[in-house]
Amino acid sequence: MMLVNMRDLLEDAEKGNYAVGSFSVANMEMVLGVLKAAEELNAPVILQIAEVRLKQSPLEIIGPLMVAAAENASTPVAVHFDHGKTIEKITEALDIGFTSVMFDGSHLPLEENIKMTKKVISTAEEYDAAVEAEIGCVGGSEDGSEDIAINCTKPDDAVRFEKETGVDALAIAIGNAHGNYKSTPKLRFDILKQVDDMTDTPLVLHGGTGISPEDFVKCSKTGIKKINIATATFDSVENNVREAYKNGNIKGYYDLHEAEIEGAYKNAKRHILIFGSDNKA
Repeated sequence: MMLVNMRDLLEDAEKGNYAVGSFSVANMEMVLGVLKAAEELNAPVILQIAEVRLKQSPLEIIGPLMVAAAENASTPVAVHFDHGKTIEKITEALDIGFTSVMFDGSHLPLEENIKMTKKVISTAEEYDAAVEAEIGCVGGSEDGSEDIAINCTKPDDAVRFEKETGVDALAIAIGNAHGNYKSTPKLRFDILKQVDDMTDTPLVLHGGTGISPEDFVKCSKTGIKKINIATATFDSVENNVREAYKNGNIKGYYDLHEAEIEGAYKNAKRHILIFGSDNKA
């Protein structure tokens, strides 16, 4: 049984100076692919799903699957509810057995974000679960339905947020965006370094798809201990299936099943190696 608290994974990442990959999943095949890569590379990972994705993958169905997969994994796996918007769904995820939840109050004034985050932390404490929050605005949106402008995190706000909430992980905005980037992202490493120097909380990078390996490594050495990968997972699965059909490798449903697993596996493996979390289980 290797279902673990995200808090523990991030503490280990702090000590080892690497980042843990947090991979969004939408079905069983993606879960199996991510865990295949984690077990092959002896790496800790985080399985996650965002609240906005529940219309495609209902929480009451995908959630127990994610938890059961983590419990039966041979490497440490945390199960995370990403971009939680409502206390109702956050609590439902905790009831299912998720070991960490995110309250996304980045759209709120700082005072309200702090107030709501503290409320979520109080609820999560009853389950001994970790809590992630976000300040500043990461561009785009989880499902691509909004074109949210990037609003970089103010280091002083991060200090205040940490002091007043005691949150376990803090997602910050440094020029990163959800979805596929229209051009090469120019990350604000100056802001990242300031926040890292001024706070002790493990930092989180959202919008990981399309960031260069060199920038990933630089982030992981400058306070980022959790990196979210969503769009790249979905794209890799879709592209691997397309390629399998093109090459005549799919003769029936179970060939399709294996192609989906392989797509998620290849994507997770590539990112684990970049993040430096291989052989850290």
